Amino acid sequence: MIRWFQSKDFAVQLMILAAVFDPLGFASGYLIAPSFEIPPLYGGIAGLIAGSFVLSLHVLYTSMTR
Repeated sequence: MIRWFQSKDFAVQLMILAAVFDPLGFASGYLIAPSFEIPPLYGGIAGLIAGSFVLSLHVLYTSMTR
């Protein structure tokens, strides 16, 4: 699976990561937010930010290794 991912162009890698982690981050933030007594929409936004953190780390890793 990792070889398949690394064989893709950088732009395709970013699209794959965004397609996986953005909805996952929003959904998890939306569902966890009420347990912290904040509105679910704000939790979803925080989840999107956390999901994009993975994307940023991949960009940083790729720029450091190339």
